[in-house]
Amino acid sequence: MLIDTVAWVRIEDGRILCARPSGKDVFYIPGGKREGAESDLETLVREIKEELTVLLVPETVTHVGTYEAEVPGSPEGAVVRMACYSGDYQGELVPSSEIEEVAWFSYADRAEVPPVDQELFDDLKSRGDLA
Repeated sequence: MLIDTVAWVRIEDGRILCARPSGKDVFYIPGGKREGAESDLETLVREIKEELTVLLVPETVTHVGTYEAEVPGSPEGAVVRMACYSGDYQGELVPSSEIEEVAWFSYADRAEVPPVDQELFDDLKSRGDLA
C-alpha cells in the first residue's frame, strides 16, 4: 500500500517548520494527501492553507526531493511517499484548528519526526540547509 503525500519544506535560520496535528503526539512536515486528481502543487497549496492559514506563491514552488519510508505501526508493507517542495508564502503562519502546535526543528530534533521526514532531514543536513 502506498500513501502518496506532498509536503512544504520551509527552512529559516537552519531550522525547518514542523507541525503537530490536533490529537497527535508526533510532529510532521506540513502537507498532506491529494484529493482526487489534484496535482502536487494544487494539493500543497490547499493543505498549507488548511493547516497554516497562509497562501503559497505558486510560481516560487520548487521540488526539493521525493522520499519514501515504511509507516511505523501500519499494516505490513505500507509505505509513505512524500514529494517535498519549498516556496514562498503570503500571510502570517498561524496554526489552524487542525494543528495543535508548530515548531522550528534543527537536525538535533530528527528523532521527533516519522521515518519519511527523517529521510528529508538527512538530505537537508547533507546539503548544509539544516543546522
